[in-house]
Amino acid sequence: MSVPASSASDVFSADGEALSYFIETYGCQMNVSDSEIVAAILEGAGFTRAPKLEEADVILSNTCAVRDNAEQRVLSRINYYGHVKGKSKLGRRPVVGVLGCMAERMKTQLLEENQAVDIVVGPDSYRDLPALVGLIRGGHSPAAVSVQLSAEETYADVAPVRLSKDRPDAFVSIMRGCNNMCSFCIVPFTRGRERSRAVSSVVDECRRLVEEQGVKEVVLLGQNVNSYHDKSSSSALTGIGDGAVLSSSYETAPGFGNTFKARGGDGVRFAELLHEVASAIPEARVRFTSPHPKDFPLPLLKLIADTPNICNSLHLPAQSGSTEVLTRMRRNYTREAYLDLAAQVRATIPGVTISTDMISGFCGETEQDHEDTLSLMREVAYEQAFMFHYSKRDRTLAARDMDDDVPLDTKLRRLREVIDVFMATQTAANEAQVGTRHIVLVEGPSRRASTESRSLQGRTDCNRRVVFPEALVAPALADRLSADATSGRALSPAAAALIQQHGGNVQPGELFGDAVRDFWAEQGQGAGAEVRPGDFVAVDIIGCSGKTLIGLPVAHTSIGEFDRFRA
Repeated sequence: MSVPASSASDVFSADGEALSYFIETYGCQMNVSDSEIVAAILEGAGFTRAPKLEEADVILSNTCAVRDNAEQRVLSRINYYGHVKGKSKLGRRPVVGVLGCMAERMKTQLLEENQAVDIVVGPDSYRDLPALVGLIRGGHSPAAVSVQLSAEETYADVAPVRLSKDRPDAFVSIMRGCNNMCSFCIVPFTRGRERSRAVSSVVDECRRLVEEQGVKEVVLLGQNVNSYHDKSSSSALTGIGDGAVLSSSYETAPGFGNTFKARGGDGVRFAELLHEVASAIPEARVRFTSPHPKDFPLPLLKLIADTPNICNSLHLPAQSGSTEVLTRMRRNYTREAYLDLAAQVRATIPGVTISTDMISGFCGETEQDHEDTLSLMREVAYEQAFMFHYSKRDRTLAARDMDDDVPLDTKLRRLREVIDVFMATQTAANEAQVGTRHIVLVEGPSRRASTESRSLQGRTDCNRRVVFPEALVAPALADRLSADATSGRALSPAAAALIQQHGGNVQPGELFGDAVRDFWAEQGQGAGAEVRPGDFVAVDIIGCSGKTLIGLPVAHTSIGEFDRFRA
């Protein structure tokens, strides 16, 4: 729709006060980033953030449409918005808006089926929000819809408002949309075609986050993040890393193809952007998600291996282990090509962790196809996985041309078996970490923390969760090394003793009591500087519990220092 300008009285006042907003976010990290963009647009127009939903003048739900259960959660929540609306006084009833992928998919259907909804806004129309709120509050329209997809919109000029400032990480969107057109996926229909931000705007935003807001980890985001291609900038590549000559031409991983025509032309590709960002913030971590496995050529893998602040965790969404199913999914690779890529990733990047997405019960999946998926999971031995049963999405090729012929009970049984295989491989991978040392970015108190057993949690660069006691530690890793030490990876005496005593089966309840604290102090630890959220700390892993590693903090450190002491 054409969105007219609104008056200040329509948008900015409620009983003489600035309008307030509240955003609930569902789905992927891209939606979190989009909610921060929405917050920036609203606050730039004079809105303020409400402390809770029930006090807001504008209630917004930023939604996901990838699976049906995600949409059902939102629809249930909209009923609550209607309840809040009904309890409000007539002049103070909040405006309710549905944003994002579900808005783009359902459009006016949301208004027709949900009387609580006033505004429906797609991912490329967030700039219209202040005016749309003005239309509703001014009585100019009973409802408003803006869902036009754009071939250019990237919100590059919008400085996102971080909604969780207590976290040490921040999201930076570098591209939007997806061209892959996998047969099961609705994202190209809700997010549009791929387009990328200028490399300079991405690097500048990352630098500001680190230098001005104290962010310690930047997560680069995109629906197909490693297909990034800034055509507006000129490549400055000469050769980066140990024998990794990056190219400004498009290159896929061996054995992988494209649904669309290969993107030609000069410009800055993902590997060069990654290098530029990592170079600009050398003492902050750089992650990225969500990639497509086809866009992992060897030079990119070598760049990751050679750059200390690029995290050694890669997401390689397989979706299935069967070549026949992959063909129907339009993934453009075989089981064998995927396994070759996974092997190359592990051979190129020491200590890397690999995560994946898996769909059970896709159209036409046989028991043999399912067994192929289980065997692929065992062979790759993923450290993390996101596993779901197939959910038909309208407008997709699978919904149009294929039969959703696997019964729900079969889908659920296969999904359970996929999860069981993953849990076994994840447990083995975590047990193998006992006796190693990691650099951990502290996020805050652990979920198990209490007054009696104070503990912190953080993540390794490989994205493993680590829980460890809250304690004083050495100001720097160098302070913990003896004069003749050659490695900063040698375990502390306390860690080595606890592993010997417990055999790597230390549990959180055993670790955080006074007895262990006393033992720890006797071993020469527990004195020095306090550990706070946002700190980098060297941690010795002495046990694991499920998907969580258990550790002892050794010393404050930095990315540069930890890399210098790398064995």
